[in-house]
Amino acid sequence: MVAERARLKRDGRVLVFTNGAFDILHAGHVTYLQFARRQGDALVVGLNSDASVKRYKGDKRPVNPQSDRALVLAALECVDYVVVFDEDEPKELIGELIPDVLVKGADWAHYVSGRDIVEAHGGKVVLADMVAGRSTTNVIGKVVEVYGGTNPPSPSSSPSPSNPPSRGTTTDKQDAVQ
Repeated sequence: MVAERARLKRDGRVLVFTNGAFDILHAGHVTYLQFARRQGDALVVGLNSDASVKRYKGDKRPVNPQSDRALVLAALECVDYVVVFDEDEPKELIGELIPDVLVKGADWAHYVSGRDIVEAHGGKVVLADMVAGRSTTNVIGKVVEVYGGTNPPSPSSSPSPSNPPSRGTTTDKQDAVQ
């Protein structure tokens, strides 16, 4: 990623950086990432590793492994790069990349890791408003409320290779095109 950063800088492109666990992706995350991407020409997401998430969110997290979280983030149109980091905060990664813009949620206004590095190099920090009621904690709470210790219904009625969707049912972008 460091070589890619150098290329972007040579091309005069503005690199935006943000980070987080992005454990169970929801509308609040997507809105936040779209906002971050609009702050420049390319967005790199620093993704907390599984070990890093466990250290600051507890033994029950992450729900999804880092490989799945990275794959889902990379599939978003607004995300250009995903870099997994194992430290508790991304300051070292920010120091390697020196982004032009550092975006964090307004809930982190009290402390933005890497702010000093970005601002010392002429960059800026932008705080993003949070989407009310949208959080991974709320999603987990809703799942527990709905299923409360019971297993979710069997996916036997869901489309799968052995049970394809009926005509007119959209299950992903590919089906929507057909």
